[in-house]
Amino acid sequence: MSTTAEQVVNKTLTHTIQCGYFSQEDLLGAGCLDLQLAMDAAERSIRLFESGDVIFPEKIVQIFNNETQERINCLPATFRGDRICGVKWVSVFPPNPAKFGIQNLSAVMILSEIDHGLPIAIMEGTLCSNMRVGAMGGLAAKHLANPDSKRIGFIGAGEQAKMHLIAMKTALPSLEECCVGAKTVDEEQEFIDQMQPVIPSLNFVAAGTDLSVAAKDSDVIVTATSAQAPLLKAEWVKPGAFYSHVGGWEDEYAVAKLCDKIVCDDWETVKHRTQTLSRMYKDGELSDADIHGNLSEILLGNKPGRESPQERTYFNAVGLAYTDVGIAYAMYQRAREAGLGQELKIQNEMIFEHKNLKNWARI
Repeated sequence: MSTTAEQVVNKTLTHTIQCGYFSQEDLLGAGCLDLQLAMDAAERSIRLFESGDVIFPEKIVQIFNNETQERINCLPATFRGDRICGVKWVSVFPPNPAKFGIQNLSAVMILSEIDHGLPIAIMEGTLCSNMRVGAMGGLAAKHLANPDSKRIGFIGAGEQAKMHLIAMKTALPSLEECCVGAKTVDEEQEFIDQMQPVIPSLNFVAAGTDLSVAAKDSDVIVTATSAQAPLLKAEWVKPGAFYSHVGGWEDEYAVAKLCDKIVCDDWETVKHRTQTLSRMYKDGELSDADIHGNLSEILLGNKPGRESPQERTYFNAVGLAYTDVGIAYAMYQRAREAGLGQELKIQNEMIFEHKNLKNWARI
């Protein structure tokens, strides 16, 4: 269960404040691992942002190790029409898997209503964050991939790759085969073992760590790795292929130069990061004129998506945090409707109303 804005204001008459708490299991149990839900929420968020409805401040980044880029980011956004303000608090610690055997990304989402400024939900946020990455790739695929795509190839077999597969199958129901290439055969097999029960209609193939096998002959190519190296080669990208770039530096410059259309979630943001396109821009190998446009321009009909079956298309997203908040709000609504989650009591009374304050204060 959770707390609506109306319930919040009623409770504030007695100065009691409560909000809903949703674990990852609550969200999964409510059916929130739904990439169509996420894609719809992301597209709605983009349209609202372009209409001026969204307040989207600069993110706050705290980097604790410049070499490893261990960091915690704070990313807020507000949807005026929905009367909802949210923030993603996300840690990214790249050494975690190899050093400690734990995940490298962990997030929490907080949602507040803006009629009274009170919290309505605290949510596990890693699921939402990963779904947002997949949802943006899926939205791009709807407009940039061939609609009858049959084969998808992955370079990388981690959490982002798995989420991207669900998104791509949602966006492109015609997909029949998935080939995965990773650093080890064990990683490839784990990907297959985990994803085959989720999408049983797909035929899964392991590349045997030969990344060319994953990419060649694929209608859709996804790179989702932590590597900072040009893993994807231009000679592996066939005519008509759609390429979704998820990580940092994952492809050689020739891949982008080969593509007929390059689309970003936000080119002005991408050019100042460390992705392949960012490096190309800084090296003078790519200019503003080489970018077809942002995904929002295609969604709004201001620029075309795919225009021929033979076009090679390239999509790079670095993340628009207001879409995380939009997706989180959709997940919150679904989980609340499912009756999952629990109430957290923030306070019973205002500070100086507590009868036992004299016993608690340290003076």
